[in-house]
Amino acid sequence: MNQKKLEQMQFLEQNLQGIFMQKQAFQMELSETLSAISEIEKAKDSVYKVIGQLMIKISKEKILEELNSKEKLINTRLNSLQNQEEKIQEQIHNIREELISKK
Repeated sequence: MNQKKLEQMQFLEQNLQGIFMQKQAFQMELSETLSAISEIEKAKDSVYKVIGQLMIKISKEKILEELNSKEKLINTRLNSLQNQEEKIQEQIHNIREELISKK
């Protein structure tokens, strides 16, 4: 019984590590997006966007709309990962308590 609980706890800890890595990647992407929004807001007129090997001229409003949408999506994903992280941490805590109480 204890062996199964230990294996379950290790599995949850691996999942938690994966969530930490995903959160870190999204936080970096959010930081880059916010930085881009800040720079574009300083621009006077049109800006350029790189698409593949092309650089196209795009209106400031259009790119800000895209970046604001991206920011909302990233924040939604970060909130989802935060909720998953909290649930897994609670499960790990419960398993630890269960293992300690059985000793």
